[in-house]
Amino acid sequence: MRVLGVDPGLTRCGVGVVEGVAGRPLTMIGVGVVRTPADAELAQRLLAVETGIERWLDEHRPEFVAVERVFSQHNVRTVMGTAQASAVAMLCAARRGIPVALHTPSEVKAAVTGSGRADKAQVGAMVTRLLRLSAPPKPADAADALALAICHIWRAPAQNRLQQAVALHTAHATKGRTA
Repeated sequence: MRVLGVDPGLTRCGVGVVEGVAGRPLTMIGVGVVRTPADAELAQRLLAVETGIERWLDEHRPEFVAVERVFSQHNVRTVMGTAQASAVAMLCAARRGIPVALHTPSEVKAAVTGSGRADKAQVGAMVTRLLRLSAPPKPADAADALALAICHIWRAPAQNRLQQAVALHTAHATKGRTA
């Protein structure tokens, strides 16, 4: 499974591609940051994020895109920019028919470090260890994007089984009502 992780942001949008399956060693395919100038118009910044994500999708051809779920922050301006960058990433994936999964920051931290309250240094250290890298990816947005991809690879099998069970239950329940 090849996953593009996206840590959305307007100034720095972390991107990272990881390949592998749960229970086996994972491989980092690529990591980076899509940057936009803080003084540019919002529309131009969103266009730059789209161009950057499209480039990553073209180059790495992921099967899934994992995006950090935007959560409420005290700074409304920051959360709006994050939400807008997140929407651009989801749009780029949807345009290509690539499934998108949203993961909360605490879910990602728990998957990678074992603690939903881990700090950025702990996440970077575990990403480095799990992907057998020589040093933590910089900036932290890049490490967070890899952590999102790792989280998705590890959690997708269980989520898929759950979705299949719900679909099967719904099909049986619907069949029982129409009979």
